[in-house]
Amino acid sequence: MNDPSRSLERRRILLRLWKGLGLVAGVELLAIAAAFFSPRKSGQQAGSIVVAGPASDFALGSVTPFPQARFYLVRLADGGFLALSSRCTHLGCTVPWSDKERAFVCPCHSSAFDVRGEVLSPPASRPLELFAVAIERGLVLVDTSRRVERSRFEPDQVAHL
Repeated sequence: MNDPSRSLERRRILLRLWKGLGLVAGVELLAIAAAFFSPRKSGQQAGSIVVAGPASDFALGSVTPFPQARFYLVRLADGGFLALSSRCTHLGCTVPWSDKERAFVCPCHSSAFDVRGEVLSPPASRPLELFAVAIERGLVLVDTSRRVERSRFEPDQVAHL
């Protein structure tokens, strides 16, 4: 017949097994959360000075992506430079540059921005944020430690040689 003590022992073993599996799952969830919230480690991190290169390497009217540092370096037709954040100001999606449309078009909600980062079509209500640009000894330097929020394009936002 069935021995009640043997049945009770099996239940204790199964209970311990479930508790152990629950503990392992909890540790895995904590590890995933820690990895998600920890900063990325890459060659060009956001939050540092990025040496984009010699100013002469950027053609007039060009848009050059710096994906690791999360910005685009724009060389305007007048020769000035803007460093535009690659984050949409609507909900933070990464905004790619479209050479065909000559605009930054958000794949999430179709906001569009011109080459200076100004809103061409909503739902975004303000321009792309900027990073400070300096030109020293012919090199273009971008300070990605602080995004500059703005309400519209102003000529003094452009760095000139």
